[in-house]
Amino acid sequence: MSAALPLLAAEEFQAPGLGLFEWPPLVQGAAWFNKPALFAMVAAVLALVFVYAAFSRPKLVPRGIQNVGELAYEFAREQIARPFLGKDSDRWMPLLFSMFIFVLIMNLFGSFIFVQFPVMSRIGYPAVLSIGVWLLVMYLGIKNQGAIGFFKNIMFPPGLPGWIYVLVAPIEFISTIFLRHITHAVRLFATMMAGHLIIALFSEVGWHFLFVQLTPLGAPLGLLGVIMTILLTAFELFIQALQAYVFALLTAMFINDALHPAH
Repeated sequence: MSAALPLLAAEEFQAPGLGLFEWPPLVQGAAWFNKPALFAMVAAVLALVFVYAAFSRPKLVPRGIQNVGELAYEFAREQIARPFLGKDSDRWMPLLFSMFIFVLIMNLFGSFIFVQFPVMSRIGYPAVLSIGVWLLVMYLGIKNQGAIGFFKNIMFPPGLPGWIYVLVAPIEFISTIFLRHITHAVRLFATMMAGHLIIALFSEVGWHFLFVQLTPLGAPLGLLGVIMTILLTAFELFIQALQAYVFALLTAMFINDALHPAH
């Protein structure tokens, strides 16, 4: 009886948890160099290779990788840069396009069969990008509007009664200077983390009830897990692309607000 208890416990279904996001170091003594760090480097290299292959030797009639690159560039210009930056779009396209491609690759790693981990589900990676955007926005805002003008335009929007600025000024300051840049990172991180957890849950359901503990009652549940894993993976591909788009789009909006006061 006692020998059967460990076997029974081993066959119980265990839902995946936050341990999915914990990775040991790949090199002894280098705690930072783990699987997410490795694939962040790989994503940077892939982004550089893609851009070089697409645009280093352009042909009059684009084909192959150049055609893909031009379609991606046109999408970033028309759907990310121009809605906010207008005539300033071309100036900021190198940043926005490279950011879009880099974040997209990092997200898509969650669906690559040999990776299966969205790097942006580790908060440090979107946080570093968001901090970089924050520093750029602070620099551009002070440079183009002056230090006093930049913070005045943020905290004191015109057309309001004087007494209400007591409430509006600190709210606008905290929201514009800090909260929107924090949510810039958290939105990407939370979406990638949640999607990875949900897919892992259904794939574990399919594996457990079809292969680990196959029973007449559990088989339909396992089949449902497999079907949901396939459907959610397809949906996650859309979400991964959408989040890369949203991250770059918000960056364009923040840059525009720094170049031109919103009020």
